[in-house]
Amino acid sequence: MKARSFSNVLTRRYFGSSRMPQRFLFFGLLLSLTAGPFLSGCSHKPSTDAKKVSGQARPPVPVLVAPAVETNVAVQIRAIGNVLPYLKVTIRSQITGQLTHVHFREGQEVKQGDPLFTIDPRPPQGALEQAKANLARDAALLENARIEFERAKKLFDSALISRDDFDKARANLDTLKGTVLADRAAISGAELNVEFTSIRSPVDGVTGNLLVSPGNIVKAPDDAMLTINQIHPIYVSFSVPERSLPEIKKEMLKKTLTVEAAFQKLSGPPPQGKLTFIDNTVDPTTGMIQLKATFPNENSVLWPGQFVQVSLTLSEQPHVVVVPSEAIQNSQNGEFIFVVKADQTVEMRPVVTGITRDDETLVEKGLKGGETVVIDGQLRLVPGAKVSIKAPDESVKTVAVQTNSP
Repeated sequence: MKARSFSNVLTRRYFGSSRMPQRFLFFGLLLSLTAGPFLSGCSHKPSTDAKKVSGQARPPVPVLVAPAVETNVAVQIRAIGNVLPYLKVTIRSQITGQLTHVHFREGQEVKQGDPLFTIDPRPPQGALEQAKANLARDAALLENARIEFERAKKLFDSALISRDDFDKARANLDTLKGTVLADRAAISGAELNVEFTSIRSPVDGVTGNLLVSPGNIVKAPDDAMLTINQIHPIYVSFSVPERSLPEIKKEMLKKTLTVEAAFQKLSGPPPQGKLTFIDNTVDPTTGMIQLKATFPNENSVLWPGQFVQVSLTLSEQPHVVVVPSEAIQNSQNGEFIFVVKADQTVEMRPVVTGITRDDETLVEKGLKGGETVVIDGQLRLVPGAKVSIKAPDESVKTVAVQTNSP
């Protein structure tokens, strides 16, 4: 007798019989519905971790990176400054007369003693000749008065004339002595007026606009003729908050403070000068105090009236870590940086930052020099994500040695 399975027996006994009760039919259907999925699930092997497979399949995130640089950082105060001439001289005539010659071009550099203007010298020269003639006349009168006084003195000593006549002779002599002195002073003044007809530069500098043209009558001392600015050396004036004054004075006792002046489209390194002036009063309306720095300005980079970005260096912080400011990210827990590890994955590193200047930020805690940080592409990153370093369109800027200020 052949063996029969449990399912065949059940089928023949219950499903194959017309006398099968309805409750057994309902039980069979329920059994098949509940057991089917279980048996089907048991027939397959368990799958691997779907999330893990998905994570491994995710492509690396392309990012731009830059190195964290350990360097010395200058502690600076920055402000907007205004370039001022070292000396500003307005040329005016000391005599009234007609301007006959101009000996320079507008904007020309002149040296001390160079001729600038010539005023018609003939009237002053005529006045000089008149003063000399007056001196010659009065000198002759003085000599005659001296002779008369000597004669009157002898007669008075002999009691041949009265004291009144003697006193008149002496007074006449003294008067002519004063007249001769006045004539000599007039000659000196006339000689000066002749000299003033040639106007020369009192300083080394650059000439400005010509304010009077040849042929015009120049009225002394009202009419301004020219302005000369001395630009070698030159001043840069700027203001800082009064809270910075104690630190500035403290550092000035140790050394001469260096000042840099920069502006847009500056070719070459910023010119450097020295802090030479601190105003004696803080402006009570603004809480600012004025400072001046002196620059040699040998190549004439700085120009009077120009606005510049001033950097006053107070001290230097050695061996600090600096990164591009684009690397600093913010979250609810504070600032952080994505650091690229050796296996090309990123680590989310919390950091404490310091001063920021010129798109570079000092990292006080959380980062070491030489580590690689992400500066672009952070939005697609999560801790542990794989990255691929892409080449930027242009070279990534290097971190400057002297950066940042309070």
